Order: sequence, then C-alpha cells, then structure tokens
Amino acid sequence: MKIISFILSSIFALVFYVLLIIFHPLQWIGLKVFGYNGHKFVVDYMNFVLTKSLLILGTPVSVVNKQELPENTTLIFVSNHQGMFDIPPIIWAFRKYHPKFVSKIELGKGIPSISFNLRHGGAALINRKDPKQAISALSDFAKKIHKNKWSAVIFPEGTRSRDGKPKDFAVNGLKVLTKYNKEGFVVPLTIHNSWKVFKYGKFPLGIFSPITITTHQPIKIDSLPFDELLAQTEKVIKEHLK
Repeated sequence: MKIISFILSSIFALVFYVLLIIFHPLQWIGLKVFGYNGHKFVVDYMNFVLTKSLLILGTPVSVVNKQELPENTTLIFVSNHQGMFDIPPIIWAFRKYHPKFVSKIELGKGIPSISFNLRHGGAALINRKDPKQAISALSDFAKKIHKNKWSAVIFPEGTRSRDGKPKDFAVNGLKVLTKYNKEGFVVPLTIHNSWKVFKYGKFPLGIFSPITITTHQPIKIDSLPFDELLAQTEKVIKEHLK
C-alpha cells in the first residue's frame, strides 16, 4: 500500500502545486479587474478544483448539510481541525455565505494562491506570539464580517489534530467573533478523517480515506450566554466524532 501511496502522492503533489501556480495570477486578475466579486469567483473555483484533486489519492470529500442555514446574517462556522484539506471543501460548499478564515499570520506569505487569498480575500491573520495583535486583528475581522454579512470559519482547537482526536476548544477567538455578531448564528461542523491524509507525515500521503464534513443545527448567538454557547458547540462537534 505504501508503494501505491508514494506513486499517488507524487502525482498529487505535482498537480496540487501546479494548480496553486495557475490560480495565483488568475486571482490577481480577478481582484484588479473585477474587484471583490471577481476575486471571490476565482477563489471559489480554485477550492473546488483543489477539493477534487484529492481524488488522485482516492480520497473523495462529502459535505453533508441537512440544515436550513440562515441568510442575510453573519454565520460563524466552528469546526474541529484535522488538516490543511479541511479548508478547500468548506470554502466551496459554503461559498454563498462568503466564508473567511481565521489563520495564523505565517500563512500570509510565501504560498502561491493561498497567501494571496488570505491577504486580499478578507481573512484574519493573527500572530499567536502577540496576544495584543491577535485580539486587535480578530476584533477588526469580526466587525468586517458583521458589516458585510460575510461568514467566518474558526478552528477553536488552535492547531490540527494529527490523530483525529479532538483537542480542547480555546475561548478567545470565538468570544471576540460573537461579541460583534450577536444577531448571527454559530454553525458547528464536524470533520471526519482528513487527518488520515497525513497519517504517515508530510510524505507519502494517506490514500483511500474518504473525508466527510457534517453540518449541525445553527445556534443563535444571543440565545445563550457565551459559556453555554461554547459548551454546546463543542459538545455537538465532538459527539459526532465518536
């Protein structure tokens, strides 16, 4: 199986990197010529193609959404985090809600397409070593998504789980986002199996492990005190990991 993994991983890595190179100038053109909507269109379809590229590894991605998600308000998607391939299917599946990510500041430079999107697409880039900068960036981000009725995506575990077992949820990021979006909704997401792509490390990649993202019932932010909101969100996400 590992021999097959080496072969498929090599093909996938080449395709993935070429896609990032191709979409980088397309993003620039989309932004400079057509503005926000042009850039978003390119980013949406880039993430569709990146998601489908996982089929090279025999890894299909399914997003199960049986919920009626509210429109014309802010949604805060809260999810467990298992790997970098959590992100493209979320962007594609929930593209009508304009999802913006809370990301570490290091990703804002040096990665074709991805860094450009983080810098110009509305993400929050936070410095984990500088709490003051992180809170300020999160506050600005929370106000921006409120103003534009965009959605946010946050992984409260802070870092990805390398074995699929969930970590404790941190408080601060979600607390800041909900503070400025009281009329919005938290939408819990549970991600299954994406950690298996990196079960051997960075190379070769894991193969033949379908990824599933499940959407749970939205929770009105102002319907619960924050501590209860966090506890309920964490509970529903982790219950569906069992």
